[in-house]
Amino acid sequence: MTAGDSDDGDEASVDPDAFYDALEALGQPVLTATRFAQHRDIDQETASETLDSLIGSGEIERQDVSTDPVVYYPADWASMTDRERIVVFPDRRQLVVDKPHQFTRAQLSQFARLVDTTGDEGYLYEITDTDIWQAPYDSIEELLGTVRDVLPEAHPELAEWIEDQYERARQFRLWTHEEGYVVLEAATADLMGNVARQKLEAGQLRAELSDTESWVAEEAIAEVKRTLYEAGYPVLDERDLDTGDPLPVDLTLELRPYQHEWVDSFVERKAGVLVGPPGSGKTVAAMGILARIEGETLILVPGRELAVQWREELLAHTTLTEDQIGEYHGGQKQVRPVTIATYQTAGMDRHRHIFEDREWGLIVYDEVQHVPADVRRRTADLQSRHRLGLSASPVREDDREEEIFTLIGPPIGTDWDALFDAGYVAQPSVEIRYVPWTDDTARNEYVSAHGHERRMLAASNPAKIAETRELLRRHAGEQALIFVDYLDQGRELAEALDVPFVSGETRHARRSQLFEQFREGTRDALVVSRVGDEGIDLPSAAVAIVASGLGGSRRQGAQRAGRTMRPEGQATVYVLATRGSREEDFARQRTRYLAEKGVRVTEADATVGEAEADEEASGTEVDDEAGEADETEANADE
Repeated sequence: MTAGDSDDGDEASVDPDAFYDALEALGQPVLTATRFAQHRDIDQETASETLDSLIGSGEIERQDVSTDPVVYYPADWASMTDRERIVVFPDRRQLVVDKPHQFTRAQLSQFARLVDTTGDEGYLYEITDTDIWQAPYDSIEELLGTVRDVLPEAHPELAEWIEDQYERARQFRLWTHEEGYVVLEAATADLMGNVARQKLEAGQLRAELSDTESWVAEEAIAEVKRTLYEAGYPVLDERDLDTGDPLPVDLTLELRPYQHEWVDSFVERKAGVLVGPPGSGKTVAAMGILARIEGETLILVPGRELAVQWREELLAHTTLTEDQIGEYHGGQKQVRPVTIATYQTAGMDRHRHIFEDREWGLIVYDEVQHVPADVRRRTADLQSRHRLGLSASPVREDDREEEIFTLIGPPIGTDWDALFDAGYVAQPSVEIRYVPWTDDTARNEYVSAHGHERRMLAASNPAKIAETRELLRRHAGEQALIFVDYLDQGRELAEALDVPFVSGETRHARRSQLFEQFREGTRDALVVSRVGDEGIDLPSAAVAIVASGLGGSRRQGAQRAGRTMRPEGQATVYVLATRGSREEDFARQRTRYLAEKGVRVTEADATVGEAEADEEASGTEVDDEAGEADETEANADE
């Protein structure tokens, strides 16, 4: 039989992709006809004819070797470097992905986490129990369907473990008894007796109702959920939550289709965290939820600028009036049917009773990643209300992000890739640029330093001034934000570039004025400290230059990139890192969350060389206004 003569599926005229698929599946750089036949489940004669036909097309080449009559290999070895390859280690629950497609990375983000990357080439993912507990799927079949879409072949033992973890997250539930008290129910008597009643403290469970049910003290609900989560058993919260005092309100704009889905999903679950890219309209969806619940609402934010921004959005897009909206923070103390307060103020003992005593129907936690901080987490004890978290990046470097979903609710709307593909949000172009030291003296000073001083020297490398100037020249006519962590560095950049510097030292009125000028387009550039990291709406920014960052904070990297993520046009994000310093690793870590969500991150050398670099020295003062110190979470935001 010759190529093209087959009667059963024309095996000999196989597409060239089948050859590459066989190479990947078998993990071999070359193939024999025997191995190809086994992979395709065909006889060896047909396999040889098929491979020989591909030689004729120029796709592959062959060579005689001593151990087998012939081996076949790609004619263009470079073509293999562009092909996605996934290697699964089921025992370790890890996946190594080379050259992943955007679709693959987006799907992996639904049930796995990125733990390491070598830039554009390879990614290491792992699947933890927490990832499965928080996976945004209503059934195990949907979850396993996504897993099968990604993995190159079936791994029954991994699928079994995933199914076990999925079920583990459904062994306990809270529900409301018809007489009004809260019941903790376990799937079995053994779980109730040997887990819940053993782990929980006296008084948290008021009485045993049956072998599988216990009456829960209302004031202990948050701690019950946290304790069982730490024991490895997330709790399904199916209580009838308070709707609060009535507040008729309508939304005056039309939601996008996916925002309707977010609202419907939240209303069904009564609690959850909207996890969408910046610019996807999480605030608008939150106002849609407020209009559906129609109960008095408390909105918690990390700083005053966001409080003002929320007030303006509510007045612009709902039927709420001025006298129905209040702000409660260092500048104002108003409690109204819709009250916007800062986490810091709401968590203080002298103010806390004001928020606990009012009958809120909905509590909105904007930038919800702040909730686990010691003061701010007190606000999560308001457990009897509908709880809505908002965040583009609910990750923390202290690995306590799971508390967000425990105390507030499960993630909703995590598929960034679908929003990129639909054109609702433009995927940014992210590039890490490695900047040289100004000279050997600066490099030697870094080598001699230790700890925080060493990080500061790398972050404030004066060569970044010349590189920033060159990047702004390259993007002339586009609005740009330059982010810094060190105050002296911010002042020097602002002076060198002749643009304003907005920091924690800038008066609130002046901050608001500069941000408004940027929004209106009368200012092309701003140097911004950490006060610009979270929630500030600057939709016209087309370029973000991260001149220094908070160590390897993934959340900060996503937030700063997010200042440019809007529907119109592709924005560009540059992360500057000093060559030969730990900033190289920090830069990769800061962009990891974006890579998890399908954003492609590339690397390049800086445009400027050592001879062009600025020779000025940089200072050491850190801007702490946004409430973080080095690589740890802090509490103050006012």
